[in-house]
This record gives sequence, C-alpha cells and structure tokens, in this order.
Amino acid sequence: MSNLYTRRLALLADDAHRGLLNQGRRGIERETLRVDAQGQLALGPHPRALGSALTNPQITTDYSESLLEFITPAEHDVATALEELDRIHRFANAKLDHELLWSQSMPCTLPEEADIPIAWYGTSHIGMIKHVYRRGLAVRYGKAMQCIAGLHYNYSLSEDLWRVIKKNEASQLDDKSYQSESYIALIRNFQRYSWLLMYLFGASPALSTHFLRGRQHELATLSDDTLYLPYATSLRMSDLGYQNNAQAGLMPPYNDLESYMRNLSRAVRQPYPAYEAIGTRRDGEWIQLNTNLLQIENEYYATIRPKRVINSGERPVEALCARGVQYIEVRCMDIDPFEPLGISLPTSRFLDAFLLFCALDDSPFTDEANNRERTENFARTVKEGRRPGLQLQRDGVAIKLQDWGLELLERIQSAADLLDAQRNDQQHAQALAAQKEKLLDASLTPSARVLAELQATDKSFEQFGLRQSVAHAEYFRARPLNAEENAYFDTLAKTSIAEQEEMERAQCGDFDAFVAAYNQRTPQQLCD
Repeated sequence: MSNLYTRRLALLADDAHRGLLNQGRRGIERETLRVDAQGQLALGPHPRALGSALTNPQITTDYSESLLEFITPAEHDVATALEELDRIHRFANAKLDHELLWSQSMPCTLPEEADIPIAWYGTSHIGMIKHVYRRGLAVRYGKAMQCIAGLHYNYSLSEDLWRVIKKNEASQLDDKSYQSESYIALIRNFQRYSWLLMYLFGASPALSTHFLRGRQHELATLSDDTLYLPYATSLRMSDLGYQNNAQAGLMPPYNDLESYMRNLSRAVRQPYPAYEAIGTRRDGEWIQLNTNLLQIENEYYATIRPKRVINSGERPVEALCARGVQYIEVRCMDIDPFEPLGISLPTSRFLDAFLLFCALDDSPFTDEANNRERTENFARTVKEGRRPGLQLQRDGVAIKLQDWGLELLERIQSAADLLDAQRNDQQHAQALAAQKEKLLDASLTPSARVLAELQATDKSFEQFGLRQSVAHAEYFRARPLNAEENAYFDTLAKTSIAEQEEMERAQCGDFDAFVAAYNQRTPQQLCD
C-alpha cells in the first residue's frame, strides 16, 4: 500500500473529518431500448406520456427515438439514487403501451438502417441541433452501433474533502485547480485498472447475428441468431461494439486537465477528410453539424470523462475551463441483464470503493507506452477475460489477471472499510467479498452466467433478452407507484411538454445561422 494512500485514508478516518465521505454525490444514467412484445425494436415516437425528451430532466432519449435514457438526480447515497431509478422504471413501464424495456446492452433484432428512428426533439433550434448531431452519428458510424445501451455512473467527492486533503499536503494550487487535477489523477488510475470492472461486471459475451450486418468478425456461432466468444466479458466494449476508428489517437495520454481540454477543443475544430467528403447537407437537409473530427465534445467516446454541470448554452469544454472538474462519469458499465435496474446496490457499493481507491492512491503520470499497455489490457479482458490463466501486462511484466485482481481487491479493501466506518455497516466490504468470489470462480461473473443461461435454454440471445425483459416488466408492474409518486412524474412530463412548446413558440431567427454561430463558438483558445 502506498504511503500517499495510507496517509489519505488516515486523514479521512480522523474524527475531525468524519462524514466528509458521505457528502459526495452519485448519479446513474441507464439506457434501454423500447421493444415490442416479440422483442423487435419499437418504431413509434417517444411516448408522450413520458414527457418531452428535450426538457424532461429524468426521462429522455439517447441516439434513437427508441432508446430511452433514465437519469437520477445526484444523491449523497447511491442507494437513494437507485430508489429513484426504480421509481422511474415503474412509471415508464406503466406508461408503455404493449412495449418492454430491453434488458441487454447489445441490441435486440434491429430493422434495416433506414428504419431505425433517430431521436426527435422538436423544432426549436436547440432541439434541431440535437437531432442533426444524431444524423451526423448515423452517417459517420451507422445507426446499429448507436443502439447499444450502457449505464453511466456519475461520481464526485465533496469540495470540502478535496480542500482538507489539499491543506494536509500543503499544495500551492488553488482549490479549483487542485480538485480538477485530483480528478484527472483518479482518471489515470481508473484507466490503469478498469479492465477489472470489465471482468467483474461485463455482461455482453454474446450478441444477435443481425447486429453485425455482414461485418467481418472472429466470433463463434452459438445458434442461427447468436454469436459469441467463449471467454468474452463485454463485446459491447470491444472493437465490435461502441467504437470509432476515426478517433484513434484523438486523445493522447494526458496528465492534466489543460491537456485534456486542449486535445478535445482541437478535435471539435479539426476537419476530417472522410467527413468532408460527406458534407453537411444532402438534398437540402442538414445531415451533420460540421465536417470536423468531432461535431461536438460529446462525440468523443471514452470509458471515463471529467465533467462539470453546464449552464444553458454553454459547451462542456467551456464549463471545464471556467469552473474546473466537478465529477467524473464512468461510461464502461454494461447493463446487467439479471438486474431489473441494470445495476445492483452491491455493484454500486463496489464502484464507490473502487473509485475512492483510484482517487486516493498514487497516480503516476502516464505516457504512450503506459497508454498502449492499459489499452491492450482492457481489450484483452473484454474479449477473453475469463480465459483460464489469462495474462495482462503490468509495467511491462506479465501477470495473471486473477492474481492482479486479487492484489487490487486487497488494496481497495481499505477504502471499503473506511466507507463502511462512515456508514456503520458492512455493505462495501460485503460487495468487495462478492467480487473476490468472482475472481476465484469465473462462472460467477455476469458474462459467464449469460452464456450458461444461453447454453441451458435455446441458445438464442434474442430469446434470452426477451425473457429477461418480460420478467423485469412484470417485476416493475407488480409494484405500481403510489398516487403521490405517479403525480410527480406526470407533472414532470406535462411541464416538460409545455416547456418545449414554449421554446418553439418563442423561436426566432434562422436555423442555418444558429448552426453557424454554434460552430463558431467552438473553443479555440480557452486553455491556451
């Protein structure tokens, strides 16, 4: 255990600082496709009963009109966030007319590309910007890839906690800079060790044959409609899933917030020949916002991002430059098909301990060699993480995944114990013990359980997904919201529709001019 990690743990365990760890916040964003009773993609518009996808803060859409996204408020205790996520699911299930929420990260059987509906946000300029951006994703990467669903875990430690650590370490940085660079250090450690999350929680070892649409692959055939890899943990996070070759090399290893922002702001103003060849219009219609490597910052695919809540009309890089990092967003988590919410409380408790470890431990600067190593470790784990005796590379030396994982859990244990001491329970330690069992027995991992279920039934990914979706729907519908809870979500939906309609009524000016002005606001020298 590093001296820095030990000192920080002791500092936060001191009675004078008791409770600081409970002041951080957790939020969850869960994506899920709407499907019909046969498990086919639901092609109808976003249900009006769920409100406006543009302005409802808790129920929106992601890429497709069929891809729902449920968003919890940021809470001090992730258990509270999960309770809120549960209520959103119960409300949505009650409002869906003969439709289900798909239980998997990898999509159901999809229709032809042309028939996958792109999310629609109305005719306001802001709504159209969101829609055209998604048109751009379609022409750049295809629609099928955009239908993959994931779960995002938003995590922060309190500003008071960062100030206590800064004072103890006599840092000369101002509070904003110290906090931002501490989150970047967390991100470096996360990138070193995120292969562990893929082993423990990856839940997409198989996919529908139809998803690849004729693409070359090295998957094995399980049945006529199902492809898989025998030791895979997360095909979603592999080169067959949510990936973009155009972004290779976009984000060189970065060791500070300024480097991250400079690279990102460069990418949103750098022309890209393949996208220039497509152009921004087709038959007079906008098909992408611009022809740059990234249309906007959110197009950058990453397993984790530094984040800051943005103000109306503000771009993400502007917010980071102005006010620094506020939280991090973990983006590599698969939907757990065995959990109605897509994630369990024990998984969330483990994530908290893992992320606290990443925040408090030594985080050496990274370079190109480190970057290649961690990228290869991640790629190897998502495709063959359960292979007996699989070896990864740690600082250029081979080590068995299982051995390294068990070593990491020993180090994370101190963070889990500290969190439990703050709460006077054993939930984090119990979550850690469950993960140790998975390292000792790969058959306990979600990915192994998915394959075991497929092998024991009809070997059909599509039918497995449908069975789980039906079971989850029954779980939620058996527990309807009470009148007060239902009224809350109904009001939220109706208010959001009124807000969108008002935005459209108040709309003025030309959309082409709006896009031009939006592109001109691309950050150029914010961090130079």
